[in-house]
Amino acid sequence: MAALVFLALLAGLVLYSVPSGAFPGTSNQYILLPDVAHPVSPLVQVQGARAAKPGTLYFVDVIERRASTLEALFPSLHPHGTLEPAGAIVPPCATAAQAEEAQIQEMLFSQRVAAAVALRRLGYHVGVKPSGVVVSQLIAGTNAPCNLQPMDVILDVDGTATPTVDALRRVLGRVKPGNRVALRIRRGSRTLTVRIRTVSTPQDPGRALVGFAPDQAATVKLPIRVSIDANGVGGPSAGLAFALEVMQKLGRNVLHGHRVAATGEMELDGSVAPIGGVKQKTYGVRQAGADVFLVPAGDNARVARRYAGPVHVIPVHSFAQALRALATLPSAQ
Repeated sequence: MAALVFLALLAGLVLYSVPSGAFPGTSNQYILLPDVAHPVSPLVQVQGARAAKPGTLYFVDVIERRASTLEALFPSLHPHGTLEPAGAIVPPCATAAQAEEAQIQEMLFSQRVAAAVALRRLGYHVGVKPSGVVVSQLIAGTNAPCNLQPMDVILDVDGTATPTVDALRRVLGRVKPGNRVALRIRRGSRTLTVRIRTVSTPQDPGRALVGFAPDQAATVKLPIRVSIDANGVGGPSAGLAFALEVMQKLGRNVLHGHRVAATGEMELDGSVAPIGGVKQKTYGVRQAGADVFLVPAGDNARVARRYAGPVHVIPVHSFAQALRALATLPSAQ
């Protein structure tokens, strides 16, 4: 019996040390795990900051790594975890390092957007200049995967500048499906040209589609210095928390004494966009002891409520709505 137990333990250790997908017939998977929510205040520095108001603000993230074979075979080992196919985490033809770099770029841009939204709310003038179109998501079944990467910025198409999403759509409106287009793009610090054969748009077969979901890139000029250090965390989902903290730093009593966690991607117009990993983030909020969790309205909020336990989940569509919701909470004891 002791020998059988030893062999079982040994097999478990081997399977835990071998990455998923290493054995024939098995798939490469990633696992999402909760990480305790982090206080935002130490990470945000604002010129002219005032004395701290009562309350604590948290941002949340997710531990994301390649699953072991043991974890892929027995998902119940992590009851709060979620397995995802590798393709959902690392884009086609990209390395894990490239995917991580794209997430860091998303975080850096989200910090500027968050500061811009908060300062505008406080009456500051913020300079915003469109600077291209961001590849926010690649579309399977097109020729964009392996040619483009998330966070590439499209600067022009066939020599015609595309500073806005509308400009990009106008240029592509003159292209016949099946034709190739030359895209000049900015990828990190490099500028390069890629040629991609377009396909038909499913809803409009006569219209050409490159194969990515576009978002607006912009150069944001802030009127005061705002510095945010996310400690290497990537992705745009901390935008709402950062925007709230900038207002708190400038003397507004945003939290009203509460322990508030917030997640959501901030858009330049003040809207709050949905994010991923909500189940894990909700458990991270519970671990931190927060009593309120601001979450993008819709599916994100529905998932958060399922796992929130004693935490009060507040769905929000916009930054203004988040501020109103916090202002109307009962006084913290």
